[in-house]
Amino acid sequence: MSTRIVPPPAVPAVRPREDGRLADRIALSAATGRGARVRTEDVRAWLAERRRAHVFHVERIPFAELGQWRFEPGTGNLVHRSGRFFTVEGMHVVELDGPSGDGPYREWQQPVVRQPEVGILGILAKEFDGVLHFLMQAKMEPGNANLLQLSPTVQATRSNYTGAHRGTDVTLIDHFFRPDPDRVVVDVLQSEQGSWFYRKTNRNMIVETVGDVPELDDFRWLTLGQIAELLHEDDMVNMNARTVLSCVPYRDTSPGALLSDAQLLSWFTGERSRHDVCAERIPLAGVRGWKRGAEAIEHEAGRYFRVVAVSVRAGNREVVSWDQPLVEPVGLGVAAFLVRAIDGVPHVLVHARAEGGFLDTVELAPTVQCTPGNYTHLPPADRPPFLDAVLNAPPSHIHYQAVLSEEGGRFLNARSRYLVVEADDASLDPPPAYTWATPAQLRTLTRHGHYLNVEARTLLACLNASVARSRGGERHGGGHR
Repeated sequence: MSTRIVPPPAVPAVRPREDGRLADRIALSAATGRGARVRTEDVRAWLAERRRAHVFHVERIPFAELGQWRFEPGTGNLVHRSGRFFTVEGMHVVELDGPSGDGPYREWQQPVVRQPEVGILGILAKEFDGVLHFLMQAKMEPGNANLLQLSPTVQATRSNYTGAHRGTDVTLIDHFFRPDPDRVVVDVLQSEQGSWFYRKTNRNMIVETVGDVPELDDFRWLTLGQIAELLHEDDMVNMNARTVLSCVPYRDTSPGALLSDAQLLSWFTGERSRHDVCAERIPLAGVRGWKRGAEAIEHEAGRYFRVVAVSVRAGNREVVSWDQPLVEPVGLGVAAFLVRAIDGVPHVLVHARAEGGFLDTVELAPTVQCTPGNYTHLPPADRPPFLDAVLNAPPSHIHYQAVLSEEGGRFLNARSRYLVVEADDASLDPPPAYTWATPAQLRTLTRHGHYLNVEARTLLACLNASVARSRGGERHGGGHR
């Protein structure tokens, strides 16, 4: 009688927690200024050609001419007739700093965009000639000053990719549904503007493919080095692309930091704990301090922003014509990091900032983030800290600057001047709610949701762009920039 030998159960293979080869490939892409598929200087001509190839028209209209939107009886909320997409509601915010009592008690009401569905911001990656390239789309958004900007491969709300708009399918969306785990480079939920959105979150993704991808007129493959060069141009790379690019897992080459990672997280956790922010949705009709006219909902003093309506025609969108409300800020914003070297290591000054629409009280923000015109009526003591240092910085202290558009699908002419400013004499002991961190520490935090706000993520992408431009362009194809 033979004895049957039963093999032991298979033991799952363990994997390295970090992919060192991926970091090398990302570094090579960042140092490569000449793409295998298109020259950087030809991107501008391509975008201009795509503008000519499609019909793009955005016209302001009175609220009464909105075909698919209406003010809801009772609440006055501005809603789509399908019940999908998003709504414009009211928000009541009460903010009280913690037991230290070092901040003023604040309370206000405002309109806010509520869009509870999670969208996908996805960039497809593929290797050409041994270098990672990223598939960028020439996408029209009605709120952009120049309409067409470089966008992620896929930029779609749930209503878009589930067909609620009854338009065409979202191109290349299949790459981002249940992607192969071995091909995922980035996949994280990140917040959007907490001043204008109520708890808005998008899925930021980069997925690599080895298969064939159709050559489409509205898409081009670019290296990280090429995108870095284009980030230095006004209104070229849109906000959704910038937030995804900020999450790229670059290797940390810095020798250390003023605060250890544990100390930085402990400080941030303390800031979240000491802030008490209560934000409640209220009917739009009852928002105090705001007035509704035939063409706009605006603040009684003319500050902050207004809600307006537009009619849109766009030849390269899933739906070719529609109307919608948009939030239009009053004035050009400013978002800036103060930077300095500490023992030879670059650091940026971050602000633990509370915004009414955040999911969890505070997120790390730029040193300065505001629209200066909203503070001209206030005494100097009530102006944002470091604002004057940024606005009055000599040109020799400005490491990076560009005027960049915010999210053009919900905001009209929302543009901010993004800056990275040298601050040699800045104190190593900053005011409460501020601390020094390295860009590498911030990149680590972007692997997790709701640590860096969208403005800080844009500046992080710009910092990455500046480093790539200064270190790699001339050595790896800098002539084609």
